[in-house]
Amino acid sequence: MKNKYIDLIEQTFEFPQEEFKVIDNELYFHDICLMDIIKQYGTPLKINYLPKISQQIQKAKRMFNVAMARVDYKGEYNYCYCTKSSHFNYVLEEALKNDIHIETSSAFDIYIVEELYNLGLIDRNKFIVCNGFKRPLYTQKISELINNGFENTIPVIDNKNEIKAYEELIDKDKKVQLGIRIAAEEEPMFEFYTSRLGIRYNDIVPYYREKIEKNPRFNLKMLHFFINTGIKDNAYYWNELSKCVNVYCDLKKICPELDSLNIGGGFPIKNSLAFEYDYEYMTEEIVAQIKNICNQNGVQEPHIFTEFGAFTVGESGAVLYSILDQKQQNDREHWNMIDSSFMTTLPDIWAAKQRFILLAINNWDSEYQRVNLGGLTCDSQDYYNAEAHANAIFLPKIREGNTQYIGMFHTGAYQESLGGFGGIQHCLIPAPKQVIIDKDDEGEYTTKLFAKEQSYKSMLKTLGF
Repeated sequence: MKNKYIDLIEQTFEFPQEEFKVIDNELYFHDICLMDIIKQYGTPLKINYLPKISQQIQKAKRMFNVAMARVDYKGEYNYCYCTKSSHFNYVLEEALKNDIHIETSSAFDIYIVEELYNLGLIDRNKFIVCNGFKRPLYTQKISELINNGFENTIPVIDNKNEIKAYEELIDKDKKVQLGIRIAAEEEPMFEFYTSRLGIRYNDIVPYYREKIEKNPRFNLKMLHFFINTGIKDNAYYWNELSKCVNVYCDLKKICPELDSLNIGGGFPIKNSLAFEYDYEYMTEEIVAQIKNICNQNGVQEPHIFTEFGAFTVGESGAVLYSILDQKQQNDREHWNMIDSSFMTTLPDIWAAKQRFILLAINNWDSEYQRVNLGGLTCDSQDYYNAEAHANAIFLPKIREGNTQYIGMFHTGAYQESLGGFGGIQHCLIPAPKQVIIDKDDEGEYTTKLFAKEQSYKSMLKTLGF
């Protein structure tokens, strides 16, 4: 009878997979034995496998370039990394090895851009696409960038009054390249009809006529399109994309300097071993539709910008835990208690009901059982029970004297910033160690401790004690 954990995984999914395999009953992640990492650093532990970041960027570049070649697309493709997904220096350093550009969301992002320039990681020719509803410090820092020679800095207008700040703060001898963000319609099931960000469709052409067309200091270079659900093969996405490209064509006919369409972010990442998404098809369809609509309107197709955040960094991350104990709370429910908290280490689990890939690290030859996973905080929301097994989790049975380790994978985007890296955590559960994994010139993996487990002294200092 096949009732071992490895039998369950192999019967339920196509396994092994690109990044996962099992050797001697232990899980390997990108050919790295995770038990070796645990023996060296312990748990709880966050890891980031940096080569995956470059792999994702190169994958997107390849897909867009192939798609453009197939339809004889005249524009160029520009890959931007949106820093809000992960601001860590090691992420940006790895991403910038791949000749990419940057998208920002706040004033403090601009300080990071300045530091990247001081470190020699970028030059003044990089596109810096500045999004978001902007407070005075943000428009001030954007203006400073442009005044200091970052001529490819593109403030994306989010509200009609924003342009006044640039008129006042940017040197009069500078020619400023602007973008306009479209306030896209939200998906049908959303609470609101239209995004709170951007300028609505009907106002864009009149706004250009009134504020930009006759102002010699400004050029409208980019139209920006973004929807929260991401790039999905459904009627809602294709309808919004079509509307956006048609607005681009209307603008292009009266604004010859407009030459770029930013289709935002939105490529999904793998959140289950059963994940399926045809990236090549979606890329080719996006490029073909943009070209076709432009051809129908008799305008030159635009350069395409994307802003991939989670797609860039998400699949590089993992969090490793140990099971402290198992509690049987009634006849049916077994609770495996982890040595940390889901609410603090993976806040998207409870805040956005996000799923991540969950796998045992060891004991793959053991019988499996259905369990729930519980965190250490006193909050009723500190649990995880949503994998692809019909809302159930199956893990190897706990054996006395043999600690069970588990991993949550593809956790590299947003979790540290949402959880408050280095700050105060719920129930004062300390932030775990953080380890960077890379490859050396010989292809061997290397590890580096980026952050120790949070100490009580740092928490008390933050709290004013």
